[in-house]
Amino acid sequence: MTSEFLYRELEKWLLQGIQEQRWRLGERLPSIRTLCRERKLSKATVQHALQRLEAQGLVESRPKAGYFVSSRSEAPQKPVSRARTKAPQPVTVSELLLDIMRRSAAFDLVPDVNAGEPPPGIVALNRSIGRSLRRQRGGDYQYYDEPTGNLALREQLTLQYTRRGWTAAPDELCITSGCQHALFLALMASCERGDIVAVESPGFYGSLQLLEQLDLQVVEIPTSTETGIDVDALEEALKRWKITACILSPAFATPSGASMPTAAKRRILALAEEYDLTIIEDDIYADTAFGTAPDPLKALDSKDRVILCSSFSKSLSRDLRLGWIAGARWHTRILHLKLITQLASSRYLQQGVADFMEQGDFAAHLRRQRSELRKYRDQLIAHMRSWSFDLRVSQPEGGLAVWVELPESVDTLTAYAKALKDEIVITPGPLFSTSGQFRNCLRISFAHAWDDSRVRALNRLPEYLKPT
Repeated sequence: MTSEFLYRELEKWLLQGIQEQRWRLGERLPSIRTLCRERKLSKATVQHALQRLEAQGLVESRPKAGYFVSSRSEAPQKPVSRARTKAPQPVTVSELLLDIMRRSAAFDLVPDVNAGEPPPGIVALNRSIGRSLRRQRGGDYQYYDEPTGNLALREQLTLQYTRRGWTAAPDELCITSGCQHALFLALMASCERGDIVAVESPGFYGSLQLLEQLDLQVVEIPTSTETGIDVDALEEALKRWKITACILSPAFATPSGASMPTAAKRRILALAEEYDLTIIEDDIYADTAFGTAPDPLKALDSKDRVILCSSFSKSLSRDLRLGWIAGARWHTRILHLKLITQLASSRYLQQGVADFMEQGDFAAHLRRQRSELRKYRDQLIAHMRSWSFDLRVSQPEGGLAVWVELPESVDTLTAYAKALKDEIVITPGPLFSTSGQFRNCLRISFAHAWDDSRVRALNRLPEYLKPT
């Protein structure tokens, strides 16, 4: 048993004791010496577990006295889904989304922050891409890449998925210009103008943009911040309307951070077979898992009904614009559509990323990133406990953001305008729906390190979000 597993086990045991009031607010926890003796652990392991709880605001250290249950140790409650399933309707995406994107703040409170030196993984990635560019032969620049994309990159991707439970062949994948392009190809291949598409609610606003551009109708299905889409609600919608496709994010969906249980995945696939439904799986957040990345829904797909879409933009670099799609029974159609919409991907960029993965640099990058993201999430949630009003906060085990539910009197659209005057950009809840829901909700990112500008922005948020 590794030391990493041991400190997490101790952290979990102590947290459970606090939640069950084995140690009440203000009471002293067992000493480090006692925990070492009774739990048969090293001093370093015990200290690490206690320090992690302290970083979350659950315990506090008192000099020469030990660790005590913090008076702020009660974690915020998790949001309760109040989404409503409405009849299918055309999609109109808010201009607010375009404003946020123009400010480069889709995953941050402070746009255009200089984050300092790039992390080691990005340095190694740049070296791999540079080597690939230098290896180009004289006439390579005169030729387009093959439609499916670089074989070496597709082989590396299949190895990644094999470790996650899906044994795929390189020919089942096609390289795209990011996940948004992959989702676009999936919808174009499986739907026709006027068709109805089911989406998670709250759900990814990028999908809503695509539905609007393709003149598709949307039906929003309620979700839980823990288990994802409400499968009962989806089944009721399928009985009422002829739904052509359903876009899902089984692993750490945005904005909720939910992960779908295996039983729900199996039921989704059974409904897809019964109602002739195309499942479009957005797998973009899976590699941000704090622990082991969950198996994709595609791993259970025995009927070729799941089109899997993903990219490196959340796990590696948003600037790469390299994604992929596994088109299932629509694969040939998707290859044709790629030729029309993109023609080809950069050959040297793909080869550079393939080398980066083959050398083990991508795996090392993910290990560092997962540790950092967990720390940033804990810091953000602990920080929000100091807010003077009630709120509910999701606690995802992956992804890049938490979903925050505020009192009903709070209007995050109004708060957006107020915060913008101080050059702080928030992401209001209504962006994640077309039906005007979630006005008292917002998504807050934990994707970035806690520099001074971000901490100042977080400290100002209660001013804009205070209930009336």
